[in-house]
Amino acid sequence: MRAVALIAAVLGVAFLLLSGTIGHEAFVSTPRAGERQGSNQADMICSKAGNYAASPLPRSSAFEPLRPRSVAFAPAELDGKAFAEAVTRWNPDIFWAPASKSTDVITRSGDEARAVFGPIPEGDCGSPQMKVIPLEVDGNVVDLKPNPTKPGSPLEFEHSNENGEVVKWTATLPRCDKPSLTGSSTYCGLNSRAVRVVRGNVEWLFLCRKSNISHEVSTDPYWTRSDPRFSVFGTIGFNRKSGEIIFFDGRKDRSEFDWSKPFVPPGGRNYSDDIGRVAAEKIYDPTFQISCHACHDNKSPYVIDPHIEQSRVGFRSARDSKSTAFSLGDFLPRRPRLPGAPFRVVGSGYTGTYPNELSQARTVEDPTGNCTSCHTLTTQITGRRFAADAVGYEPAVTSPTWVQLLELHEEQTVYAGIEAHRTDWAIGSSGIHPWMVPGSGNDLSSGTPRLSLEDWRKLSDCLWGAGGPECGYRPLYTRCPAPEAQDEGSSLADAEIRVLPPPPGEDVRTRVLRLSWTFRNSYGGVPERDDIRINVAVSAGTIPANGDPPQSGEYPSIEQAKGISVEAISGPVGSAGSSLWIENVSFAGHKKWSDPAPSMSPRTFQIDLPGECNRRTLVRLVPKRFCFDQSQAAFSEADHLIYADVQCGEPQ
Repeated sequence: MRAVALIAAVLGVAFLLLSGTIGHEAFVSTPRAGERQGSNQADMICSKAGNYAASPLPRSSAFEPLRPRSVAFAPAELDGKAFAEAVTRWNPDIFWAPASKSTDVITRSGDEARAVFGPIPEGDCGSPQMKVIPLEVDGNVVDLKPNPTKPGSPLEFEHSNENGEVVKWTATLPRCDKPSLTGSSTYCGLNSRAVRVVRGNVEWLFLCRKSNISHEVSTDPYWTRSDPRFSVFGTIGFNRKSGEIIFFDGRKDRSEFDWSKPFVPPGGRNYSDDIGRVAAEKIYDPTFQISCHACHDNKSPYVIDPHIEQSRVGFRSARDSKSTAFSLGDFLPRRPRLPGAPFRVVGSGYTGTYPNELSQARTVEDPTGNCTSCHTLTTQITGRRFAADAVGYEPAVTSPTWVQLLELHEEQTVYAGIEAHRTDWAIGSSGIHPWMVPGSGNDLSSGTPRLSLEDWRKLSDCLWGAGGPECGYRPLYTRCPAPEAQDEGSSLADAEIRVLPPPPGEDVRTRVLRLSWTFRNSYGGVPERDDIRINVAVSAGTIPANGDPPQSGEYPSIEQAKGISVEAISGPVGSAGSSLWIENVSFAGHKKWSDPAPSMSPRTFQIDLPGECNRRTLVRLVPKRFCFDQSQAAFSEADHLIYADVQCGEPQ
C-alpha cells in the first residue's frame, strides 16, 4: 500500500483533504448555447503531442469558495482510497460493465444480447409476418380440419394437391414426405409457425413448434392451425455482418406455450423493465438444455432442410408446381457461408454450458470435391445428420473410436427414426429424396445420380472427425475481435487532457484533469451496440527542464491498463504496479444500467481526475470489448497515450 500512497500523492489527492468537497457541476456541467464549458479562469488542452494552449473561458458562478478543513495531511501520508473517492464522486454513474445489473442467468443473457444486437423484438408468432410451416404427404399438402363429408364433421387430415383440390381425407398420419430432422420433436408435426424480424444487419428468428412426447401427430385439436398452443419456443439472434449468433429456448418445465400473446424478450425491453424482466425469467430456459448451436452451425442462423419448406430445397426444382404452391419461397433467404467467415456464439450462460463442444467444432472440406464448394459442413449435426439425410446414406465411420462408436450408434438410431417416418412416395418416384446430388446440388430436375457410397464414406469420416489433412479441418467458431483490430472497424480518436483550475481563492496544489476522447463502435453496424468500455491507467512524474515530451516507455504499460494484475482499492479504481487503474469508463451521459440511444457516430467520453501542480501526468487509454463468452474480454493493442504538464508556478 506504500506504493499506492505515493501514486495517489503525486496525483494531488491532497486537494480533497485540504479543500473539502468539490462541487461536481463545476467540472462536468454542460455549457449553455453559445458558451464554452469550464470555469472563470483559463484552462489548458494537452494532446498526445504535448502541445497545450491557454484559452479564456466565460465568467461563471459555478465555483463557490470552499473553506479548507481544519486538519490537513502531508501528501506522502495519503493512500489510493482518497484518489478513488475523488474519481467516483466527480464522475458519478459512468463506471459500469454492460449486463452487470442482474445475476439471474436469463436476465443477464438478455442484457448481453441487447449490448451486442441492440433491442430484442417480442417473440410474436401471432403477428401478420408469421409463416405456417406446411406439411406434405405423397406430394400433397395436409392440414387438420373438420371433415364435412362425415356426420359430425370430425377432425381429420385433409390432403390437397397443388391446384387446391382436396384429393382425400385420412384419420391418421403415420408418415410424411419431409420429416423433421431434429430427433427430439414430432416427425410430421402440423401448423408450427416461424417469424423473422430484420433490423439492419441483425435478424431475429422465432420458432413456435407444435410437438408432443410421443413424436406422433394425431387428430387432437392441439394440431389445428387455429389452436395457439405449442410446446417448443426457440429464439435466434444473428448479425449477418459480424457473424455473431445467440440462442434462447423456452423452459423445459413448461409443457405448453400460447402464441395468442407476444413473448417478452429475455432481459425485458431494457434495464428498467422490471416487470418484463421477471416475466421473461418464467419463459426462457436458464439451463440451455437444447444445444441449438449443434444444428444452427453453418455460418447462418438457420439450416435449410426439406422440412422447413423453402422453395430451393426438397422439391425437384425451385420452379416446379409443387414448390410454387406449397413452399414458403425464400422466407429464409440464401446467404454466403464460406468456411472462413466470422461466426461466434454470444452469451456467457450458453457458452459456459457448452465450452468443449464450441471449442472442438470444425468446418470440413469434402475430400471428394462433391459437397462443400457452395456451403459449410461441420463436425456437428449439420455434418453428422443433415448431410447423411441429404445424400440418403446412414452415418458411418470407417474405424471409430469407442466414443465415436457410442455417438455413431445414437445417430444411426435417430436416422432410422427419420427414415421410418418418410413416405415411400418421397423415396421412390417423386425424385425428391435424396435432396442433394453431386454437381447439381439442390436442383433435382437434372436427373444427376446420387452420391456414391464410396464418396459418402470418405466424407462421413471427415464429418465425424475421423479424417486427416484431406478434410481441411478449421475451427468453426471465430474469436471475439479486439477493438480496433484489422477489419473490426471501431476506433478511438481525439484524445486530450484539459487542465482546469481549482475553485478561486483556494491555495491548493491540485488541478482537475479533464480527459476526453471519442470512440466509434461500428462493429456489426448496430446503432445500439454497447459492449465497449475504456480502461484508464495513470502515472505521474517530474516535468523535465527542457519540456521534452515523454517517451512511450514512461507511460503506464498496456498490461497495467488492461488490469491483468491489479490490487483493488475502491469501486472502479485499483493499483497496477506503479500506476493507478480505472476500469469500465462508459461514454458521457450513458449512466449506469441504461440502454444507449441509437447512433453510428462516435460517442464522446469524459472523465475528471486529480492532478498535482508542477508534475507531469501520463495516461494510457485501452478500449475493452465485453465478449459475453468464455474469453471474457478483448482489448485493443493500439497505443492511445496522452499527458499533461500541470504548470502552476513556483511551489508555495
